[in-house]
Amino acid sequence: MNRLKGTISVSENVLLFEEPPLQFGRGQSAADPHDGLTLFGPHSIDAPSHPKSPGYVVLGSATGISLVRQWAEAMNEPWYVADSAKHRLWPPFPGFDAAFGDKWSTKPLWAHEIDRELLLESSQKRDPHERCFSVVEMFVEGFRQMRKVDSPIGVAICIVPDEVWANCRPKSNVTRPIGDRLSRTEKKLRKGGQFNLFEDYDPEQYQLSPDFRRQIKARAMQDNIPLQIFRESTLRLSDENPFGSRGLTPVSDRMWNVSTALYYKCGGKPWRLHNGRDGVCYVGLAFRRTEESKGSACCAAQMFIDSGDGIVFLADDRPWYSEKDRQFHLSRNSATRLLNGILNTYRSLDGRPLREIFLHSRSEISDEEFRGYQAACPNDCTLVGIRVRTDRFGPRLYRTGRMPVLRGTFWQVNERCGYLYGSGFKDRIGTYDGWETPVPLKIDIQHGNSSIGCVAEDILGLTKLNYNACRLGESKPVTIKFSDAVGEILISNQSIKDYRPNFKFYI
Repeated sequence: MNRLKGTISVSENVLLFEEPPLQFGRGQSAADPHDGLTLFGPHSIDAPSHPKSPGYVVLGSATGISLVRQWAEAMNEPWYVADSAKHRLWPPFPGFDAAFGDKWSTKPLWAHEIDRELLLESSQKRDPHERCFSVVEMFVEGFRQMRKVDSPIGVAICIVPDEVWANCRPKSNVTRPIGDRLSRTEKKLRKGGQFNLFEDYDPEQYQLSPDFRRQIKARAMQDNIPLQIFRESTLRLSDENPFGSRGLTPVSDRMWNVSTALYYKCGGKPWRLHNGRDGVCYVGLAFRRTEESKGSACCAAQMFIDSGDGIVFLADDRPWYSEKDRQFHLSRNSATRLLNGILNTYRSLDGRPLREIFLHSRSEISDEEFRGYQAACPNDCTLVGIRVRTDRFGPRLYRTGRMPVLRGTFWQVNERCGYLYGSGFKDRIGTYDGWETPVPLKIDIQHGNSSIGCVAEDILGLTKLNYNACRLGESKPVTIKFSDAVGEILISNQSIKDYRPNFKFYI
């Protein structure tokens, strides 16, 4: 195996990649986002995109709005775990001003109060579509009124009671449901868009997802404002977890995660890959089966470039799902249109010439599909098709002793296949922050030519581009980790057509 920069050779076929460095303010670098933000500030601190005292709006019950105001005041203060021995695992939070360069405003631009009892009552409705639609509609009414706000809005913060969050999910089991039970025939008619004049319901609700998060994210895009959703329990300003309550990480950890997500959604860039290669992009293919047809599916794509910017595109064509091999496949023409669409979107938002495009998919990419992608690829650009998936039943690497395999360990099987551990023991925090045995990612170069070591190193770097939290690294690259979340929002809300290409609207 060729020796790569920033690696340690463990054996002939096993490498240990160093933790990929990130770039922060004024061109400084660090491996851990906590260190980089504390010492140097965010990457965009001197850029025009740096949000100064970002304006935000709040939507929720009186209790939720009060919790946000308390949290906003606390965000400008330092937080740390009392036991200093745990600071390596839970780094102290220096305050929003110290980490991101400006104070977080303690007063929202506007607040929309929702009747808490009505929220709870609506979340008890028996029909999942009606239940979710009625809850989301209360927030959407706030979005409509929000259009009267004159000041620029960076992000809308939605606060949801924990009971509502638990009830408004596709497979929620409501303890004491209210409303009549629908027959299978009636459900089918409603989902088919047939309206009964003798019943009072909105037929649109059956064209939307019965999941609160997926539906509100999709409907909020019409107002072009990204959302940050919190359960009320998340904003509990205590490290204690009382018996029977939801288990939470320390306040310092939640402060880091919340602040990073809000800064990103307000338009800032917390960090970027320090060793990212100019002109290289990574496209994650997201497939989701539709409820109406067992064989039909929908497809979306996420594109990430060296700066960390994400672009999302929904395909017009439907791929097909094979029950036999459990794979999604596009036709040649559909693959061409999909890549053409996302490249055109990229040109309108960024426009820098591309030298290499890496396709990441959990499904196999057929020869026919790849020829379709090649037809859309610029002539002077290299295209590589890669399958990236968690392999729970494949071969494993183990360490002697009590600690699991190190994060960043890569085992090359051959020149086109290998296993990468995105999870595992992290030297920076001195432990393994997981409950189960680390599971590797199986990486297969199915089409095109590239070094398997370079591909694996790139994928490890992409595990650090989750701006929805402040973490050392995830177990999966951003191209794969968020494919379900993006696909669910785009595909499960059939009546929504005006989608936004910016990734911050989907996380």
